[in-house]
Amino acid sequence: MTKQQVLALAKEQKVEFINVLFTDILGVMKGITIPISKLGDAIDSNVWFDGSSVEGFARISESDMYLKLDLDTFKVIPWSKSTRAVTALIIADVFMPDGTPFVGDPRGILKRQIARAEKAGYQFNTGPELEFFLFKKAEDGTLTPLPHDSAGYFDQATDLGTEIRKEMTFALHELGIDVEALHHEVAIGQHEIDFKYDGALRCADIVMMMKYTLKSIAMQYDLHCTFMPKPIAGINGSGMHVHQSLFSKDGKKNLMHDAKGEYQLSDLAKYYIAGQLKHIKAMNAILNPTINSYKRLVVGYEAPVYVAWGQRNRSALIRIPRITAGREKAVRVELRCPDPTANPYLAFAVMLAAGLDGIDKKMKAPAPVEENIFEFTDETAAARGITTVAKSLMDALDELKKDTVIKEALGDFCVEKFVEAKTAEWDSYRMAVSQWELDRYLEVY
Repeated sequence: MTKQQVLALAKEQKVEFINVLFTDILGVMKGITIPISKLGDAIDSNVWFDGSSVEGFARISESDMYLKLDLDTFKVIPWSKSTRAVTALIIADVFMPDGTPFVGDPRGILKRQIARAEKAGYQFNTGPELEFFLFKKAEDGTLTPLPHDSAGYFDQATDLGTEIRKEMTFALHELGIDVEALHHEVAIGQHEIDFKYDGALRCADIVMMMKYTLKSIAMQYDLHCTFMPKPIAGINGSGMHVHQSLFSKDGKKNLMHDAKGEYQLSDLAKYYIAGQLKHIKAMNAILNPTINSYKRLVVGYEAPVYVAWGQRNRSALIRIPRITAGREKAVRVELRCPDPTANPYLAFAVMLAAGLDGIDKKMKAPAPVEENIFEFTDETAAARGITTVAKSLMDALDELKKDTVIKEALGDFCVEKFVEAKTAEWDSYRMAVSQWELDRYLEVY
């Protein structure tokens, strides 16, 4: 969109405020709100802010940064239309005062990997599937891990969640997001809304807009929407499975498809798979970036633990969805370990970097595994030469620090700040005394 088109649309929709949005390295949405009267200047002269106040951005001595608005992301926030303060959003890229892109901007990091893929002749598409929980609020306003319904996978029970999912979908449609399916998930209180695949940058933007939207709609029902991977012990956690494909630069040919290949996969697709399997433990730090992420990545709750790939079962880390005749463009690989606490820009960047490394080096993928991997033990897996994903956040951080491919994709600045923030998180966790420890040890010893 041009400046004139954005200003005209804002006037037509009677917009009064603009939320200029970006993310920190941890994937937390940040933003600055400006009145509509300042939008023209913001487009021409950008929006300046203090980078030292944002996690992982800058030191006090080099705090000045500015946001360059991506006008193609301009959207009017649907639920604001009934209020006096009609508000729109625009996603921005972060720049330094000298006009150079900020090396620690997650959106910029993904853009650099996309440019690398395009130079090699590839268009990178993703299709993330976000699971989430809806919880009730206690009378005093505090959150309690009490789901609002008792439905199960694909249940069409007449619970509050059915209507909320529809309201969420209406809002997403108004934001230009093409929702393909909405349903209840396996665990009580757990839901999923899927949207159509697109270019990786567009999809990462959508993930951030989707989180923003779902939380806002839930609040209107006095509920809390959480993307925490494992909010309740003993039941399935929330993942963010990511479907990935590489097309020709013109978008016409799916380069992962070969009609004569195993599972209709091309050699390029298998190289891509091999690259992701090789780098998965370092990728876990980005794809599963919280302490809680590893409470989900355990055997018994449909989360992938063993590093293998296949088609027939959903227990594989990388699954190849079945393809029917005439749908060759749908050939893709599905990485099943990511969770929705991941920064989508960094997540897609490391996925692409790992896959491209496999392609560049023509890595040989191991034989596919079609048994039910959920029934494996570490011993039976080891006997087959199958390893596991990282077992903890610190395990993943240690792997990240050793993996030159993933580190290069993120850049030294991002890795340093990310590891610093997550090590502090780990230290806080390991020094805390949990209720489980009190219940287990206090009286016994």
